[in-house]
Amino acid sequence: MTSTSQRLTAILPCNDLAASEAFFNRLGFTRPAEGRPGVGEEDTYRMLSHPSGADIHLTDAVEGWLTPGRNPFALYLYVQDVDAVAAQFAGELIERSGKPEHKPWGMYEFTLNAPDDTLVRVGWPSDPET
Repeated sequence: MTSTSQRLTAILPCNDLAASEAFFNRLGFTRPAEGRPGVGEEDTYRMLSHPSGADIHLTDAVEGWLTPGRNPFALYLYVQDVDAVAAQFAGELIERSGKPEHKPWGMYEFTLNAPDDTLVRVGWPSDPET
């Protein structure tokens, strides 16, 4: 993370940090080498960045805090090429159609179920001409 501008970053509790990091890697988030602990050091907090400037921090959840099917956390990732990202998750979209949709609230988006049942929406404002 190199920018010093003001912003808000989500800190997401996770039962399995490795599975969560792998999921967000698929969405384009990465952890820089300098953000990794040394040999033998704990790895319980991971700071990931996206080329768009978005960040997410992953941390170990307190045992018993995240109940399968009852996770209250949700995230929204704004990306311009929604279809390209959706193609990377073919067969995993929650929408019945299995593809991104124009929603009544003005977004072209799709939804994923991340590890620990975190809801992740990926979208961009709908083109009013479509």
